[in-house]
Amino acid sequence: MKNHQYKITVRWTGNTGKGTSSYREYERSHEISAENKVLIEASSDPAFRGDKTKYNPEEMLLSSVSSCHMLWYLHFCSEAGVVVTDYNDFPTGIMTELANGSGHFTEVILHPEVTVSEESMIEKATELHQKANEFCFIANSVNFPIKHIPKVLVK
Repeated sequence: MKNHQYKITVRWTGNTGKGTSSYREYERSHEISAENKVLIEASSDPAFRGDKTKYNPEEMLLSSVSSCHMLWYLHFCSEAGVVVTDYNDFPTGIMTELANGSGHFTEVILHPEVTVSEESMIEKATELHQKANEFCFIANSVNFPIKHIPKVLVK
């Protein structure tokens, strides 16, 4: 077994001068950074008084699931001789907010649109989504189902 460690910095930038003196007195804006990487400006979802022009944690979760799946998928396609020439995903997720204000995701659905170089690759290209899901570090770390509705095209 091999352990990998990750380190980021999350810095709240939403103090409007009154700190958290009241629920409505502060912004939910924050920055996510890591050494030698581009800064990500984030906030909460607008439903929770966030800035709609910035990424929120729920969108970041979807992007983590989708990115991890894509990277494993491309890896397995390259090993299987499936030549992918284009890949786009349009993930969706459902988060249920509970009466007490807490909540949790109940599912994420990936909608990858994959283009392969030959028609003979379509079946294998479709199959490999399941294998990618089984290996994805993020998918193996969450407690909700991740479904796939792939579309495979030929160019």
